Amino acid sequence: MCFTCGVIEVENLTKRFGGQVAVDHLSFQVQEGRVTGFLGPNGSGKSTTMRCMLGLDRHQAGATRFDGQSFGQLARPLTQVGALLDAGYVHPARTAQNHLRWLAATNGMSRTRVGEVLDMVGLHDVARRKLKGFSLGMRQRLGIASIMLGDPHTLILDEPGNGLDPEGIRWVRDVLRMFADQGRTVFVSSHLLSEMNLMADHLIVIGRGRLIDNCSVDEFVGRHATRWVRVRSPQLGRLLSALHGRVESIDTIDDSTAEVHGATTEMVGEAAARQGVVLHELAQQTGSLEDAFLKATADVVDFRAGEAPGGQPQAWNTAPAGPPSAGWMPPPPPASDGGDAPREGGW
Repeated sequence: MCFTCGVIEVENLTKRFGGQVAVDHLSFQVQEGRVTGFLGPNGSGKSTTMRCMLGLDRHQAGATRFDGQSFGQLARPLTQVGALLDAGYVHPARTAQNHLRWLAATNGMSRTRVGEVLDMVGLHDVARRKLKGFSLGMRQRLGIASIMLGDPHTLILDEPGNGLDPEGIRWVRDVLRMFADQGRTVFVSSHLLSEMNLMADHLIVIGRGRLIDNCSVDEFVGRHATRWVRVRSPQLGRLLSALHGRVESIDTIDDSTAEVHGATTEMVGEAAARQGVVLHELAQQTGSLEDAFLKATADVVDFRAGEAPGGQPQAWNTAPAGPPSAGWMPPPPPASDGGDAPREGGW
């Protein structure tokens, strides 16, 4: 198995639906040996981009290459590129075991591999149950089992944490990080920014089908997130008076603590020294990945929660809505992922 040739190249990808441009001359590379997060607001074109990359949607221009080949040129795609875009897209009358056996048979794989991947994702005990009774969380884990059947060097996942409880989400994170540490290529989209901050090494950020940023997580946060200085002193008033007019703004937290915007720790520390002010805390603070993402994409958000056209508050609808076979895997979470409990009369 080659884990050093898993580069994904997306070049000038363009997709239109009628007169609407969903993906607009988008280009980027995904390197092996790291988790690359794919971020963007709702409607930004992430899922459409992934579908075009895999040939599921016909694009008007551009190309995607996996190790120099398009997805359609791969002789045994499941052994090279494992893709999970919609975990719910399964035949409801099949059992989990038969669903995986069908995939294995079409790719010339042994039935023994089916049992191995079911064990990996913690679905061994429900292998003979029909998928129509599976919750979304259980289907997500079945989807991960399906893309690992061929032990591929490249993994593409769209919102793999959907339907999972916190334990399941953490398990997915640990598995994807393990795959990247093995040298595989991992490309994953998610709206769970706190998880992406823990999991991803690199980010591809798009908005309205166009590239916004392509950099490491630390670079993205440093480039877009707010920075400020937190200071704590028993003589805070004297220090703030000395800083007045020299900084952007000052937020007083309490009698001894303030957050100073538009300043550095050196600047605040030197001002304190000149005034003979005792400092109990002086620290540079940086906003979160979420903060950086919201600022970077503020101009390309098409749908804002709580607003209807014209900026009026939107009325709420209160009606209820319906690894490698020889390698180590993180222990799978229990089969119940919040709502996965057996219902009366079966699953």
